[in-house]
Amino acid sequence: MTTTTAPPTARSRIAELAAAQITPWQEGYLRDSPKDVAVLARLRRGAGRDAADLPDLWELVDTSPLQARLEGVRPLGEEELVRAEDALHAALTLWALHQQSRGARMHRPHTYKQPAGLGAAVRRLMPPDGIDEPVRKRLVRAGTAPDLTSLSQRLRDLIVLLRRADIPLDYGLLAGQLYSWQWPGGADTIRREWGRSFHSWQEPAAQTPSQSPDDTAASLDDSHKDAS
Repeated sequence: MTTTTAPPTARSRIAELAAAQITPWQEGYLRDSPKDVAVLARLRRGAGRDAADLPDLWELVDTSPLQARLEGVRPLGEEELVRAEDALHAALTLWALHQQSRGARMHRPHTYKQPAGLGAAVRRLMPPDGIDEPVRKRLVRAGTAPDLTSLSQRLRDLIVLLRRADIPLDYGLLAGQLYSWQWPGGADTIRREWGRSFHSWQEPAAQTPSQSPDDTAASLDDSHKDAS
């Protein structure tokens, strides 16, 4: 009996590409490789900025693997590639900001036992037995961003907090989410993912009825409350 595997989605390919690009840079930076230290310095300047404003970073945000013709996998179309480039630019530059002056890996793959999504990372900034409202509002404000550039700027503020606390993030996962964000209805989907992730790091017994994942997801979906 033979089995078939569904072809990878554009989102999953972008997530894998972001992780594949970040991992060697991260390892080189931790070894104090001059080349990789220089790459991070270049990327860092793009955090929170539009990809079109920094043509000198285009060679680092390499989407050529997404255009390759592989068996069973179609190359991305022009509109998909533009959104992929913007998502990769945002994810790679935010990671470079996050990794700056850190001696540990700030990109860490998400696992069920060790959640590393954005919501989980933000939740770790807070005390285990309470919600830090100013920090939560930063996440909500990111969730209400009107476009990707604004979203990147608001995420930049959160990344600075995560860097200070040495809390890692899965930047492959984030890159895929930033790609999906740009499509019609995508922002709603990603806001709910962040809301569920916000609670994923806790033990179920630590949650209370007033702090259910759907409660946080609902607040992220609200484009009016806490958006200022």
